[in-house]
Amino acid sequence: MSPQTFTQQYINGTWKNGSSDKLVNNTNPYTDQTLARIPSANKEDLDEAYKAASLAQKQWSSLTPQEKTACFEKLVVKMEERKEELIDWLVKEAGSTLTKAELEYQTAMGIIKESASFPFRVKGEIMPSNISGKENRVYRNPKGVIGVIGPWNFPFHLSMRSIAPAVATGNTVVVKPASETPVTSGLFIAELFEQAGFPEGVVNVVVGRGAEIGDEFVTHPIPKLISFTGSTEVGSRIGELAGKHIKDTALELGGNNAMIVLEDADLEKAAEAAAFGNFFHQGQICMAVNRLIVHEKIHDEFVERFRQKAAGIKAGDPSEKETMIGPLINKEAIERIQRALQASIEEGAERVLGGDFDGNVMVPTLLTEVTSEMPIARNELFGPVASVIKVSSEQEAIDTANGSLYGLSGAIFSKNIHRAVELAKQVETGMIHVNDQTVNDEAHVAFGGEKASGLGRFGGDWALEKFTTVKWISVMNGYRDYPM
Repeated sequence: MSPQTFTQQYINGTWKNGSSDKLVNNTNPYTDQTLARIPSANKEDLDEAYKAASLAQKQWSSLTPQEKTACFEKLVVKMEERKEELIDWLVKEAGSTLTKAELEYQTAMGIIKESASFPFRVKGEIMPSNISGKENRVYRNPKGVIGVIGPWNFPFHLSMRSIAPAVATGNTVVVKPASETPVTSGLFIAELFEQAGFPEGVVNVVVGRGAEIGDEFVTHPIPKLISFTGSTEVGSRIGELAGKHIKDTALELGGNNAMIVLEDADLEKAAEAAAFGNFFHQGQICMAVNRLIVHEKIHDEFVERFRQKAAGIKAGDPSEKETMIGPLINKEAIERIQRALQASIEEGAERVLGGDFDGNVMVPTLLTEVTSEMPIARNELFGPVASVIKVSSEQEAIDTANGSLYGLSGAIFSKNIHRAVELAKQVETGMIHVNDQTVNDEAHVAFGGEKASGLGRFGGDWALEKFTTVKWISVMNGYRDYPM
C-alpha cells in the first residue's frame, strides 16, 4: 500500500477495501480539497477485525517482555523516520498548524516510549492468608481485545494514547478512527505498527461511519473494554451501550475549563498563558481554556494585556510557520460557534476583539461582560473564543469554576503558590495547573476528568491498570480441615 493513499482498511495484517457501498470522504478543512474517498467498512469487516484481534491476542500476550519492548523500540524508529510525512498529514487532514503538529508528534512519542516500559511493569503480588498453609497470589493479565474510537482534534496522539498502552500490556486492538481524520487517527498508525514488525492482528483499523458500525463496535461480544475520546454526548451513548453489555470503558470526554486569575497574579504571564490555552489549535482541544475567571481588581488590566496578545496572533494557512490559528474542522463548527457568539452578545456580552471568519478560519475572539448562563460560557466551545467572567472574591471564583457540568482541566494564577494550591483542591476537576494554562498532557501522569468529562485515567501506572485485570489464585500447601 502506498503511504500517500490510505484508502483501505487494515485487518489481520492485510490492507483491503471496505465492504460497504458507502464512502468516507477525507477532506482538507483549510482548502476543502478531497484528500481521499475511502470505501467504508461494514459490520462484516468489523467482525473480521475483532476475530483477528482475538486470535492474535493469545500469541502476542505470550511473548516475553523483551520481545514486546523490542517491537516498541522499532516503532520509535519508524516514527522518527516518517515524522515529516506525519506532520504533513496532520496539517492537511486535521487543520493542525506546524507548531501544533510538532507538539502532537512529541507528545505521542512520549506515550510510545512510556508504553515501551509496560511489559516489564505488569506485575502481581503475593498476599498472606488467614487460613493456615495458604498463600494468595494476585496475577495481573491483559484484558484481551480493546476497542479504540479515535478523535479528530489531536487524532494521532489521542488514538495512540490508548493503542500503545493497550498493546504494551498484552492486549490487541481494533481501532475506529474519526471519519474527519481517518489517516492520522488510524490508518497511518496501522502502517507504523506494520512496519515496526508487530504480529498480524495486533492492530486493526476499520474506517466507517458511526451510523453503520458505531453501535456494533461497542456491543460486539469480543472487546472487553471500549476506549473513547470525544464529546460527552457520544461518550454517554457509548457508556450506556457498554454498561448494558457489561463492558469496561475508558472515556475522556468534553471540557469547559476555567482559568482563574487572582488579584495577585503576574498579569503578563497570565495573559500569555491564557492566549496559548485559548487559541492553540483553534481552541479545538478538550483541555482548552473556555472561561477566564478574573478578579475585578485586575480585570481591566488583564483584559487589555490579553487583547494585545490575541491581536498579534496570526490566523490562516496552517502550513505557514507563523500561523497559530488554522481552520476549524468544518463549516458546521464555524456556524455553531457563530450562533453561540451572537446569542451571547444579544444577552449582554461585549465583543472586544475578533468574531470574523473566512472559510473555516476564525480569528481570535475576546468577549467580556460574560455570565455563566451565556451559551459562550455554558457550553464546551471548541473554537478560538475567549470569554472573561468578572468575580469579586476567591469563593465566587471557585463557585463559578465549579458551576459547570464538566470537570476536565483547570488553571489558577497567583504569586502565592500555597494559596493557589489550596484553591485548586476545591475545583471539581481531574487536572488543574498552578501558574500554567489548562492544556497539559504528560505520558507518565494521570490524565482524565470528573463529572461529565469522563471516566477513568490515562497515563503511566493508571493506564497500565486500566488495560489489565487481576486474578486471585489461592494455593494451599497441604489440605484444609473443613468444619462439617
